Amino acid sequence: MQKTFTTQIERDANTVFDVIADIETYPAWLDVVTDVKRTDAGDDDEAWLVTLRASVGPLARSKRLRMVRTVHDAGPKLATVRFERSELDGRDHAPWTMDGTVMADGPTTSTASMSLSYGGAMWSGLLDGVLDVAAERATKRLDDYVMKLAPGAQADS
Repeated sequence: MQKTFTTQIERDANTVFDVIADIETYPAWLDVVTDVKRTDAGDDDEAWLVTLRASVGPLARSKRLRMVRTVHDAGPKLATVRFERSELDGRDHAPWTMDGTVMADGPTTSTASMSLSYGGAMWSGLLDGVLDVAAERATKRLDDYVMKLAPGAQADS
């Protein structure tokens, strides 16, 4: 299962990418990510414990994943980041990935795309509809979050 959403933001690509590349900002703008804590456990330089939560009516599921950043390419016109599940318990786990791309449309406008992917079967039915709603809401919430970071950097009208 994979869900992608795209939004155009009236901010420079570097400002937008700073948000997308920082997984600790995700709870502020992506509904399904409810908590992110940096962890020192493991061999990776950077790893986070990420809590995902999906609710449909009275049913709710939560999952805590250990995620690492596996891609961080901050190019001048196109920047990409990827976070992947990386557990340390030696067991096989369903893959989870979060990919972000920011493209500079101009000096003060950029397009951000996020893809959330899950390779297992356990959550698929529940997550499909939840991610549709979360993706729709995230476009507005991401835009609002980035605008609050750099309120004086608005594009000229």
